[in-house]
Amino acid sequence: MSEFRERPWIIPLTFLAALMLTVVPMPDWAVPYRPEWVAMTVIYWAMALPGRIGIGIGWGMGLALDVLKGAVLGQHALGLAIAAYLAIKLHQRIRVYPLWQQAVSVGAMIALHLLLVLWIYGITGHKAASWAYWGPLATSMALWPWVFLLLRDLRRRCCLR
Repeated sequence: MSEFRERPWIIPLTFLAALMLTVVPMPDWAVPYRPEWVAMTVIYWAMALPGRIGIGIGWGMGLALDVLKGAVLGQHALGLAIAAYLAIKLHQRIRVYPLWQQAVSVGAMIALHLLLVLWIYGITGHKAASWAYWGPLATSMALWPWVFLLLRDLRRRCCLR
């Protein structure tokens, strides 16, 4: 056997880590700024492996996030499926950008995801969110370069092409 064998369990492991980071306890002041770990992970894998990670994976991770957060079933699924679609459609453009421009593009996808979630909150009769609702957008954009580099290194080490 070759030492460069593909390890298909790496992608589900990163999604599991993203779900775990979503519920890890944080100080009260930091909770409104919790990054969108699952969205960043879905976007990365959709851009890196558009033939393997698609809209269905985005939908499934969104459903898992809905269950984890106790949200309306399909609320996060819609946002993540659309973010995955955009990442797949634009992956050839976004991948050649410098990391700071990638962060802006990923921020636009996460903003759309958050906007769709907020829209569904409004439809279901929840009160309007404050400006702190958009805190995860800023932290996700700020962390994107590190998330990108970490996942890219992991993908290259595990021979996922």
